[in-house]
Amino acid sequence: MATSQAAYKLEKAIGHDGSSITKQDVSNYSGDAGKEETMKALCWMGKNNVQVRDVQRPKIIEPNDVILKVTGSTVCGSDLHLYHGSIIELNKGDILGHEFCGIVDEVGPAVKKVKKGKRYVASFQIACGECFYCKQKLSSQCERTSSNTIARAMYGGQTAGLFGFSHFTGGFAGGQAEYVRVPLGDVNLLEIPDDVPDEKALYLSDVLATSYNAVHDTAVYQGDRVAIFGAGPIGQMAGVFAVKAGAKKIIFIDTEPRLTFIKERWPVDHADKMELVDYKKLSFGFTTKPTVVSKLKELCHGRGPDAAIECAAGEYAKGWMHWLEMTLGAETDTSEIVNEMIEGVRSYGRCGITGVYVGYTNHFNIGSLMERGIRLIGNGQAPVHKYWKELLKMIQSGELDPLQMVSHRVRVEDLDKVYAKFDKREDRMQKVFVETKFSSPACEGSPKLTRY
Repeated sequence: MATSQAAYKLEKAIGHDGSSITKQDVSNYSGDAGKEETMKALCWMGKNNVQVRDVQRPKIIEPNDVILKVTGSTVCGSDLHLYHGSIIELNKGDILGHEFCGIVDEVGPAVKKVKKGKRYVASFQIACGECFYCKQKLSSQCERTSSNTIARAMYGGQTAGLFGFSHFTGGFAGGQAEYVRVPLGDVNLLEIPDDVPDEKALYLSDVLATSYNAVHDTAVYQGDRVAIFGAGPIGQMAGVFAVKAGAKKIIFIDTEPRLTFIKERWPVDHADKMELVDYKKLSFGFTTKPTVVSKLKELCHGRGPDAAIECAAGEYAKGWMHWLEMTLGAETDTSEIVNEMIEGVRSYGRCGITGVYVGYTNHFNIGSLMERGIRLIGNGQAPVHKYWKELLKMIQSGELDPLQMVSHRVRVEDLDKVYAKFDKREDRMQKVFVETKFSSPACEGSPKLTRY
């Protein structure tokens, strides 16, 4: 907690670079940013400490704002990086949650397209719609919604502002709440058709676009063998989209209970294309024992898969060396999974990174990358605006069912307990739908409500 908050204080001392067209650091609605009326919201209170609190409701503070009554949100694996304090520039009381949908409650005077009373899903990134990247639908790299100076210094540029994802990405309050403010609402909200329930539309905000982007940005071709590191919701749906792209073998690398969950929910028509690898039953590093790398070679004619996609993250160290270096601040992320991808794929294979990596890593196998011609691709924060209309059509046609990854339906009042269970992988929790007092009754196929 101390490091994360210290980084935020440093940013405040340095000052933002002034590139944003929307107000920064509205990470909760205290003071002039909110109304006297209160709502339930999930707030970050410190490392491994989130609380559901009664806080001020948002109000219109800029002409392009939209206020949503939240009818659905979820918890993402990326939220656990915030929970663990791995993402810098969090501040006590920040409202979390970057995936949400809802009913429009209020609109600012400059809002033209979005209509009060209609249902919309928000993209997890906040885009202006007019800059160099937005004109190409690369909304996650919008140049005008985050002005964080430290981010520019670390990365050589900034991402777009992100909901509920720390002041490092603009400091915008998130949607794990009963109400949320959406800046530039005409750009960042997609209307939900009447034939699509919230329980399916919600996931257009992040997970579907992120997994789809991972497959297509890494480039999966007809007949490819694809290794997917991480069998959470992103990895699961990346496997589904890889099959749709023509892959003939999908190898999931993770452990229980996720591997069994994937096996039970995997499309029956493609059962022969799936392989499961439990990394906890294998060794790692320099060893003569079986490893993830040797297993991938074994499953793919001794050469390895054509492509690998990292859907885990850089904060989970396997060995003591990376654990120690991360603890001491000598690196922010472990290179272990990335090295397994590079060493595991065939020569001239492709490796895409979709899991969150914050900064710097040690012991990176650049030699294998160079000598064997491996393509290493940072998939980036997925540009939701590029894909969400296409994905919505897939849902409407029945080609895509997001509910295959949803394991639980929970209440916003229980979110603090849900975070703890999700972090520990208890109750076989894969992906949740979080309801509020504004939510409609559960649609067909939605899990029954679980109370904690």
